[in-house]
Amino acid sequence: MLTSPSPEGSLDPRQVHDADPSSVPPAPPRDSRFMVMVISGLLAVGLGVGAAALPVPYVIESAGPTFNTLGKDGDKPVITISGRESFPASGNLDLTTVVMTGGPKSPATIFDVFRAWVDPSKAIYPEELIYPKGTTAEQTVQQGEIAMETSQENAVAAALRELDIPFEQRLTVAGLSDPSPSTGKIQEGDRLISINGKTITSMGVIQAELAAAAGAPAAVVVDRKGTQVTETVTPTKNDAGRYVLGVLLASDFTFPFDVRISLDNVGGPSAGMMFALGIVDNLTPGDLTGGKHVAGTGTITADGAVGPIGGIAQKMIGARGHGATMFLAPAANCADVVGHVPDGLQVVKVETLADATSAVERLASGQDTAGLPTCTNN
Repeated sequence: MLTSPSPEGSLDPRQVHDADPSSVPPAPPRDSRFMVMVISGLLAVGLGVGAAALPVPYVIESAGPTFNTLGKDGDKPVITISGRESFPASGNLDLTTVVMTGGPKSPATIFDVFRAWVDPSKAIYPEELIYPKGTTAEQTVQQGEIAMETSQENAVAAALRELDIPFEQRLTVAGLSDPSPSTGKIQEGDRLISINGKTITSMGVIQAELAAAAGAPAAVVVDRKGTQVTETVTPTKNDAGRYVLGVLLASDFTFPFDVRISLDNVGGPSAGMMFALGIVDNLTPGDLTGGKHVAGTGTITADGAVGPIGGIAQKMIGARGHGATMFLAPAANCADVVGHVPDGLQVVKVETLADATSAVERLASGQDTAGLPTCTNN
């Protein structure tokens, strides 16, 4: 085999291999400081990787999937109506979601937080702002399921009320606020019958009567273990300036037909308004959307009031990313909407289900939607 001559003053590797071992110069002693540096570096890398995997007390919100309430979730319709004629609808009425990283269910790591910090589409919050201290993963799941179930019942009630379809609603006292003007008078488990002689068919009846009386004592009739009892309660004002009885109420509904909502792996109350819109569309001939792509979010009460939710900036991103051109946002969330609206998405602020229905109908009819109410800096 031919080999190239070695540069002057160096040894060819083959020559070293073939040479008499006694003629090879001894290797210089290893510097112990070099080994210390290597070991220290490896330890630092290991500690860094370990630290990056440790949970940190933050929650990251990012855009989640959207679900068309007029379509299917897998092979099941999101909304199924039995016992009354319904009308299949086209178009999209998308409910929007957020993906939560962090908290009891899936703790966030430093690496997760860093990636979210450099991503403007994500939001980072201290964990205690989202989950009360001591909340377990099981409690989080249970609370989300209860909130979803309640929002679905309220959505059915709101949709039927919007369409003037009668149903029965019973309001039962689940507890009292602290402090409460009803302490010692109204008890947990009481079912509300009337207020100042007016039959209580919804929360709206109570609120309207208290507002009209402007703080005067109210005669409240309750059913207490089968016996009707009349109590006189002097309402107080809450932080929003409304007169209240200081009672926490739970609703029990009896509907004239069955409305079933099927949606897996989604919890919380924020889909209520979009469920209600989907039910309205299914119960009326024609397409509410006119085939257009609408998305939105918001809680709903049985009276049709739309309430605020969390993660609206991420929900707007998700809505636009899935093709929506109009987004229905709770008026109470306007401060979080301004400055975060994706290009190509028109945001309409709504306070009631009637507002939302009107906005969608206007879009479907081809009318100019520029005059619809929106969120501003004012």
